[in-house]
Amino acid sequence: MLLIAGTLVFSACSSNLSSNGERTVMVGGAAMYPSKNIVENAVNSADHTTLVAAVKAAGLVETLQSAGPFTVFAPTNAAFNLLPAGTVESLVKPENRGTLTKILTYHVVSGKYNARDIAKLIKAGNGSAMLTTVQGGMLTATMSGKSLILTDAAGNKSTVTTADVNQSNGVIHVIDRLVMPKM
Repeated sequence: MLLIAGTLVFSACSSNLSSNGERTVMVGGAAMYPSKNIVENAVNSADHTTLVAAVKAAGLVETLQSAGPFTVFAPTNAAFNLLPAGTVESLVKPENRGTLTKILTYHVVSGKYNARDIAKLIKAGNGSAMLTTVQGGMLTATMSGKSLILTDAAGNKSTVTTADVNQSNGVIHVIDRLVMPKM
């Protein structure tokens, strides 16, 4: 749980203690282990198969397995399904690798920003925080009630549905819609 000015903001899904003593978070029906990197955990989430396929098609696996740290705003399969029909199939084609890379790296911020860190930035920014993505664009983080909202370059909004999924090389926050950079 996270408190800002005495108000509960948002929290991660239920966590469990694994057999080796790690505190895990369940995402997409699988335990996410803080001792594993972003890719090692994401491949086990049934809710992120499209994201994993896109990361592979963009050639970003090695990058997301590196030391980082990274904050990844990870769209679910349902988020990808909100795109117009045929968009994902087109993006994963080799000739569209540059566009796909631009979109995926817009979902990544250098450094590890857990929910508490982002909330502090929002409070310090009088209600909003600007996050610079690895792609070079900006995401605006705000709160709506107890929910963390990301606003992309076009003004589209995405909600963090699961916060603070810790990884060995950063943190994942699951989001319900893709955020898109200026193209």
